[in-house]
Amino acid sequence: MRRISFGAGLGLFAAYSYGATILSASWFLRRDHGADVATSLMWAALLYAPTAISGLLVWRVLRRFGAEWRAIGVLAALSPPVILLSAWASTAVDGAFRGAHWSGAEVAARLIDRLPVALLLWTALCAAGLAAAHWRRALRQKAEMDALSAALAEARRTQPPSSERLMVSVGQGRVPVDLADVEWIASAANYVVVHWRDREGLLRETLQTLEVRLTPHGFARSHRSTLVNLARVRELKPLSDGAWRLTLDSGTEQVVSRSCRDGLLARLKQG
Repeated sequence: MRRISFGAGLGLFAAYSYGATILSASWFLRRDHGADVATSLMWAALLYAPTAISGLLVWRVLRRFGAEWRAIGVLAALSPPVILLSAWASTAVDGAFRGAHWSGAEVAARLIDRLPVALLLWTALCAAGLAAAHWRRALRQKAEMDALSAALAEARRTQPPSSERLMVSVGQGRVPVDLADVEWIASAANYVVVHWRDREGLLRETLQTLEVRLTPHGFARSHRSTLVNLARVRELKPLSDGAWRLTLDSGTEQVVSRSCRDGLLARLKQG
């Protein structure tokens, strides 16, 4: 059987939950109100339709903002109107199927009675949605981590030695530096700072020009102001904001920004 996607699996589970709720509620409606099968099923379906719509709303918010604090803030802001509207809609459906002619005070009393249930269902939907979003992000991060780790290991193993050198200014003189010894390069206006073997020096060249020149030799941009030698990366870890932290052979840590992450992955896969 072909493996279904995370989104499809989540949709199937949501459909199952809604269907099971309708069947369970319709059984009680038939027992307590003597409704026939078709009426009890329709009654239950409409009674919990606001919950299904609330679930879709949670899904849309998490799709838009992800499992981040912004999503939690949006869901918290939506809580009062969603809970109130859900309780009101359920009260209206219940009154319509009962054929009741409630006064304003009775409607208000029944609405208040339904608020705790609406609050509980909305909270459960938000909690389940956030848990699913975190799980999905963890799965995606693991897949990216495995792909990046394998690609980095391959880069370290297969990168051929380069005979090219950089003439780096150190103090009052210039020294040749083998590309294989360079760990990372940082931008400094019209210069770059070359870091190798616990030393550093200046090179009068822009980072953009140097990137074009060194990309075939296993260098990649980890940040808008930094190039790293992929063969010198010994460890990587994902960060909570979606970026990556690279640890180089010397112990120096470099952060791969979110904007550079996909490009780095693509660069490694090509290599």
